[in-house]
Amino acid sequence: MAVSPALGPARTVDLTGARVEYHDLGAGRPVVFVHGLLVNADLWREVAPEIAGAGHRCLVPTLPLGAHTIPTPDADLTPTGLADLLAEFLERLDLRDVTLVANDTGGALTQILLTRAPERIGRVVLAAVDSYETFPPQPFATLGRLAQLPGMARVITETLRVRALHRLPLVFGLITKYPVAREVTDSYLLPSRRSAAIRADLRRFLATLDNGYTLAAAEHFDRVRVPVHLVWASEDRLFPVAHAERLARDLPVVGTTFVADSYTLIPEDQPGLLTAAILEFTRLHATP
Repeated sequence: MAVSPALGPARTVDLTGARVEYHDLGAGRPVVFVHGLLVNADLWREVAPEIAGAGHRCLVPTLPLGAHTIPTPDADLTPTGLADLLAEFLERLDLRDVTLVANDTGGALTQILLTRAPERIGRVVLAAVDSYETFPPQPFATLGRLAQLPGMARVITETLRVRALHRLPLVFGLITKYPVAREVTDSYLLPSRRSAAIRADLRRFLATLDNGYTLAAAEHFDRVRVPVHLVWASEDRLFPVAHAERLARDLPVVGTTFVADSYTLIPEDQPGLLTAAILEFTRLHATP
């Protein structure tokens, strides 16, 4: 269940209502990675070490989105609450001129953060993310409603013991083009299977998923002043390319990289291409 050793040892930081585990590697200007639902820091295991090796300090938190191991019963797990938790993470570690790199649900949280507490953010990479009306995307809204039924979250997590089911659309089939390694799927899926408290956190977050949060954030996109780079899977089955085009019209997007041979979890399917896009963006838009 441990994340990849490539991320180095885990640390913890106490935030409002939550103790958050994170990995801190490299030195230089900070890059903070924001994952999505039912994954954790392991999502960035082939990206963050390469960015760190190129001269950046990479911080990779595991947010309480269902693949975490420290229960957070007192945390505000609404999308706004989680965006505020991210803002507090940046403040507590005194991170400034931060490059935020977000994927999937993490992109929705990042959009909310950008419109609530942008002071420590220097630039943003949105890599195939929820936005506007698509939060959450279908069919995952159905999964969220199912998880609210008494005992259903346990049924779902126990069913996922069967590895042959992992390529189904409601698991990894819609979000990764290629199978995910066994040790990584264990890192993602075992916490909610083993802990009733983690399942309770997951249910609390799922119960709040509503595109009202992302639509409200979008109303304030005209206030965003930092450069944004989009990295999008040209074959994405959840977030079509039209979503990237809409974001490019509304945010100060300075470039878009389209990635072939990938679905939504670009860090899983094409980590090398995502890494190259991040490094080029940070090079071109470094603060003097």
